[in-house]
Amino acid sequence: MLKSKVAVQAVGSGLLPDDAIMLGESYMKQWKIPQGQPVTLRLGGYKQPIKVVSVARYEGMRMNQSLARRIGLANGATLRLHYAEKSSTLSLGPLIGVLVSRDYPHMPDRPFGSITMFCKELVDGCAAQGAHVYFFTPNGIQESTDTVEGWVYQNGWKQMSLPIADIVNNRLTSRKLENKPNVQLFMKEVKRKHNTQVFNEKFLDKHEVFDALRGAQSLTKYLPESHLLRNFTMLKAMCSKYYTVFLKPVRGSLGKGIIKITRLESGGYQAMFTTTAGTRKQHYASLLKLFSAISGKMKTVRYQIQQGLTLIDIAKRPVDFRALVQKNASGVWSVTSIVARTAGGAHFVSNLARGGTLSTVREAIGKSNLAAGRQEAAARLQKAALEIAEGIDTHIPAHFGELGIDLAVDTSGRVWLLEVNSKPSKNDNTPLTEQKIRPSVLRMIQYSRYLSGF
Repeated sequence: MLKSKVAVQAVGSGLLPDDAIMLGESYMKQWKIPQGQPVTLRLGGYKQPIKVVSVARYEGMRMNQSLARRIGLANGATLRLHYAEKSSTLSLGPLIGVLVSRDYPHMPDRPFGSITMFCKELVDGCAAQGAHVYFFTPNGIQESTDTVEGWVYQNGWKQMSLPIADIVNNRLTSRKLENKPNVQLFMKEVKRKHNTQVFNEKFLDKHEVFDALRGAQSLTKYLPESHLLRNFTMLKAMCSKYYTVFLKPVRGSLGKGIIKITRLESGGYQAMFTTTAGTRKQHYASLLKLFSAISGKMKTVRYQIQQGLTLIDIAKRPVDFRALVQKNASGVWSVTSIVARTAGGAHFVSNLARGGTLSTVREAIGKSNLAAGRQEAAARLQKAALEIAEGIDTHIPAHFGELGIDLAVDTSGRVWLLEVNSKPSKNDNTPLTEQKIRPSVLRMIQYSRYLSGF
C-alpha cells in the first residue's frame, strides 16, 4: 500500500525558494517522483510548476511559507499526496470546500453562528483523516471562479483567498441563496474548469420526491397517497377517501405551515394549523368553507396533500424517525444514525424546533403502542432508509452524498416515508452519544476522499 499521508512544514524563503518543495525520500521512492525535474504541484484548483528535492530520513514535506499561505495551509497541516507519472502532477488533498449560508466576521469565535461547532468538528476530522477543509458563503464567490474568499482554522478562524476545492459540499439552508445567479454559475463553472465534484447540489421538494419515487415499484409500499393540491376537487376526493389528510408546503421545513384536516363524526371538519406557540384548531361546517379559508394561502404556497396515517404514539404524542443516510468510503449509501422524535405536548409534528424530544429507536418503540413486530421495527426502518436513498439517486438527476429521511411506523408496524431532506440539519439528527467527532462527520470526509481519489 502506498504511503499517502504527509505532514506539511512551512519554512522561511531563506531555506527554500517558492518553486521548490522538500519531500521525504520514502515518498519519493514509493511514488516514483523524479528529483530536481519540473513537476506540477496541485491543490484543488491551484497549480504551480515546482521542483521536488528528496530528503533522506525525513517523513514529511517542507514548502516555502508564502506558497503555504497562497494555498491556505498552516504549518503542520496533514494532507494526502498522489503522484501521476503521466501528467507529472503531484497532487495534495483532498481539499474540501463547504458552502454555508452566512458568516459573521464580527464574531471571530463563532463565525458561522450555531453551526460553528460542526465546522470545527469537520476541521478536526479532516486533520485526523489527512484532508483540508475550508468554509465559504455566496458572498465569498469570486467572478474568476479560480479562488474563493473563505475561512480556515489555524489556531483560530481566519479569512483568506483560497483555491477552488476538489469537493464542494453545498450546505446552503435557503433556496433563495441557492438560486442566486452567482451560486448557480459557480457550481456549473467549478465542475467544468476544475473537475470539482459538488454534492447535495440542490434542495428537494416534497412533490418532486414522491413523484420520482412513484416510478420505482419496489418503493411504492413506503409512499402514502400524495398529490399536488391543485383544486377543491382534489381536496374533496382525498377527504372522502381518508379520515385524516395532511397539507404540507411543498418547500417547507421544520414542520412549518402543515395543516392537519380531520373529518368529524358529528359532521363538518377540523383543521389544525402549526404555529410557533403550538397548534391552532378551527372547525368548519363544510369542506367548501375550509377550502375557502385556505385558498388564500394557496396563492403563495404550493401544498402537497397526503394521506393521514395512524402512527404509533407515546401517550398520544406521535412518533416519527429521522434517518441520516450517507455515502461511505466506497461511495455506497449506508445508514449513519436513526433517531426517534416524539411530538411535544401542544403539537402534532415532531420537529425539535417545535418542542419534540429525541430518543433511541428501541426506547421509542418500547414505550409506544405498536401492536406487533417490535423486534423487527429497527431493521425495517434501516432497510427503508437505504432503499429510499438509492431510489432518490436513481430517479432524481442530481448528486447527493447525504440525506435526512423522515420515516414513520403505523400501528400495524408498516414503515412509511414522510419526507426527504437534502440539507439535513447538523443539530437535529445528532446521535445520542457524546463523541468528539461524530460518525456523520467522518463519513462525509471519507466520501470526499472517495470522490477525489485520495
